[in-house]
Amino acid sequence: MKILYCNCTYAKVVPKDVKQDVLRQLSDSGRAFDAVADLCDMSARKDPALKKIADGGCTKIVACYPRAVKWLFHAAGTPLPDEGIDVLNMRVDSAEHVVKELLV
Repeated sequence: MKILYCNCTYAKVVPKDVKQDVLRQLSDSGRAFDAVADLCDMSARKDPALKKIADGGCTKIVACYPRAVKWLFHAAGTPLPDEGIDVLNMRVDSAEHVVKELLV
């Protein structure tokens, strides 16, 4: 399982305490993961790294609303696969819920 954590640095729509707690628990878990500063910014810049993420078999993305994450990749010209990707929503879910889903 590959995990991508988005820090949502620029949008500031995800509660800071949730982001910090998820990141801390994910780091403490010993699981390998990749982290990016902000998927929204990467999409706006059409960052080529999004293609690598979309093609790289990422199975869990920790960010915000699943539909928003899918459209960010689509807008950058690198759509995510229709199946096999779980997007966990730090914007509305608790850190405990997100971490539980990540570490299943």
